Amino acid sequence: MLRRAWKPILGTSVLVGAPTYVYYRYYSSPTRETFPIAIKAAGPDGKRQVVTQAIPLLTKDEVDARIREHAAAHSVMRHGGIVWKSATARLASNDPIEDAHASLLIERDASDASPPGDYLFFAVMDGHGGPHTSRVLSDILIPTVAMELASRIHDPKQGLSDAGLLAKAKSLVWRSSSTPYDSDPANVARAIEAAFTKLDAQIVNAPLEILSGSVTPEDLKKKLIPDLSQHPLATSSIQTAMSGSCALLALLDTSNRNMYVAVTGDSRAVAGVYEPTEDGQGVWRVEVLTEDQTGRNPSELKRIQSEHPADEAQTVVRNGRILGGLEPSRAFGDARYKWPREVQEVLNKAFMEPKGEAMRPPPPTLKTPPYVTATPVVTRRPLTFLPLPDGGAPQAKQPALRFLVLATDGLWDELSNEEVVALVGGHLAGLRGAVPKSDLPRLVRTTVGAAGVDGKNKDARGAAQQQQQKGAWAFEDDNVGAHLIRNALGGADTENLRKLVSIPAPHSRRFRDDITVTVVWWEDGREAQAERVQIPQGQGQEQTKAKL
Repeated sequence: MLRRAWKPILGTSVLVGAPTYVYYRYYSSPTRETFPIAIKAAGPDGKRQVVTQAIPLLTKDEVDARIREHAAAHSVMRHGGIVWKSATARLASNDPIEDAHASLLIERDASDASPPGDYLFFAVMDGHGGPHTSRVLSDILIPTVAMELASRIHDPKQGLSDAGLLAKAKSLVWRSSSTPYDSDPANVARAIEAAFTKLDAQIVNAPLEILSGSVTPEDLKKKLIPDLSQHPLATSSIQTAMSGSCALLALLDTSNRNMYVAVTGDSRAVAGVYEPTEDGQGVWRVEVLTEDQTGRNPSELKRIQSEHPADEAQTVVRNGRILGGLEPSRAFGDARYKWPREVQEVLNKAFMEPKGEAMRPPPPTLKTPPYVTATPVVTRRPLTFLPLPDGGAPQAKQPALRFLVLATDGLWDELSNEEVVALVGGHLAGLRGAVPKSDLPRLVRTTVGAAGVDGKNKDARGAAQQQQQKGAWAFEDDNVGAHLIRNALGGADTENLRKLVSIPAPHSRRFRDDITVTVVWWEDGREAQAERVQIPQGQGQEQTKAKL
């Protein structure tokens, strides 16, 4: 059904780019410079104590290679002569990295009632408790949303179950076959919400379905729990359900000139809106498109408390964390916060105990799960810069959303929303070299629009942000995603940058998180040649025309 409605054009997955450096074996260079960090290690008496460990210091070239290793850029001209560009980069702190990302461009079928256009999907995932959930989402989240939309477009009545009573009545009475389903933003938002929620239910219920399908009537009578440790899907289903992941998805509907952003968790989307000024220099308005969904977000705290008995009001969130443990209040997986305690005990006996292992136990204060949901908050912004369906041009000299930044919280731990918009704006304007931080506001002017809600622990900011008023920004990376990662970890402060990137896992997690960034922007390219570009940083610039 999806094939009839949509035609896939291009896509990227979690692993892009090829290695551009050789792993440096520290012991092979006895003269390598080192620096000390404090770590916790077992002492002679077996007790953990703080000790100093010397860390080999990477060279500037080695740091550059690591920052650019997984950087890639794409460009394609589409309807109306708009050239869509995107750049993605990631840098691991965990080993293996728990972040992931994906993207996909889907062209409308020629028989669609809507004007010509595309669906452009971009997503970043921030895993925790392992990479399993985020990796699954990188493969299936976007296709799941696309399938949900396609099914509702072909049969709009499928969406009536999650619409209000009045909306159902109006749909049944007034719906016209000539009105595209996705021309109504509320319909699209409901489809995205449904896709997220259904997918998480499949992830969390997968081990339960395996158990249900393996229990015989005789087992039920005798209350026997089968040994499922050798089931072909045992390990993958439990790992995906027990680990967790935030997800941030952007859908740009160029036919209906709408952009949707769906967030589950504490990854963040920020847009740069260019506002022309009389002096011709312009100003970038910072628009935060999401709210961090953690226990420190007042609206999330109120929501969670309302979903549980009054006697749990003081325990559902402790120290800004769900049941005192999990920071994001919305996430895929994280079944420890969704399964009843009794269910977790049975699954542990069926899947883990036969092989001498154990699931992580449920939180001590777990009483009335679920405490965590994957249902996203979906917001919509108009894409006013796009040409009108009748071929008309957008209004000139009007504020227009010009770029979008999607990033996991590792970036926002280090940089503010305003800094990110200024850094991207300066990069797109062609700034190069070291720019004193005190000078960037003059070179790239910004103003604050929607501020969003910062749900992070302000007392636990990263090392780079503690020095944000000092030093200089570095404009030396061609890939704007790598550019943001570099500046999150020190910018032109080469010494600090080298130290932060040099610290290996697991010690690096005390100083920085995994960081994944996708930046999307667009240009009027009606006089340019349409090309698709894939340029991993550090390799030759190979360009191939898009096969449309």
